[in-house]
Amino acid sequence: MDIDFKKLIQLQKLDTEIKKVSLFLENIPPQIDEINNKIEEKSQIVTHTKEKMAQNQKKRRELEAEVKDVKEQMSKYKRQLNEVKTNREYSLLLKEIDETQQRIDKLEEEIISEMLSADEIEEQIKMSNQKYSEAEDKFSKEKEVLNQKKKELEEKREKLTQEKKELTPNIPSNQVNLYLKIFNNKAGIALSPVKDDFCSMCHMRIRPQVLNELKEKKEIYLCENCGRILYWPKSA
Repeated sequence: MDIDFKKLIQLQKLDTEIKKVSLFLENIPPQIDEINNKIEEKSQIVTHTKEKMAQNQKKRRELEAEVKDVKEQMSKYKRQLNEVKTNREYSLLLKEIDETQQRIDKLEEEIISEMLSADEIEEQIKMSNQKYSEAEDKFSKEKEVLNQKKKELEEKREKLTQEKKELTPNIPSNQVNLYLKIFNNKAGIALSPVKDDFCSMCHMRIRPQVLNELKEKKEIYLCENCGRILYWPKSA
């Protein structure tokens, strides 16, 4: 029985292309995940700067509350000045008033410092929001390209699979079974053309008798070294 190597070669081409397309498809989800991670990183920067602002505002409220309490204590000390009866008590109160004023001054300096920090943080929030917006726009476009590519590849794989489905019944089942067995065991390459009397895949020299029989296409011969199906390209 003549071996129709053209159909076997076409089957190999279809399987090779299907495998190639499938590998591309497998790589798309990780690329999309990477893009999502980059967007999340930019988002986290925005979140972090907003948290800094919230901490700043909380600190200011605490300082302002403390200033209020200390000023009330100051008023209390000043009222007591009119009630003391000895110079020693008067001196002690003046000392308390002085220390309290120093405390107020220090707290108010801290409040001013926090207000200045708030201005810086506000600028950081604006910048991080802008960078996030730019990154989101850029990465969204990249995702859109990848999703479009995914759709195209899925359609291409479906078309190739249909072509394979239509081709396979036209090849004798024993040849298809042999092809599939080698295909699965040899990293997806079941056929090897003979080039300059050598197997193209493993470079093993082919015996002259086998070469002559390959040209006649009467029987399938496997490479004695790599086990792939040999074929004479000029007659394929």
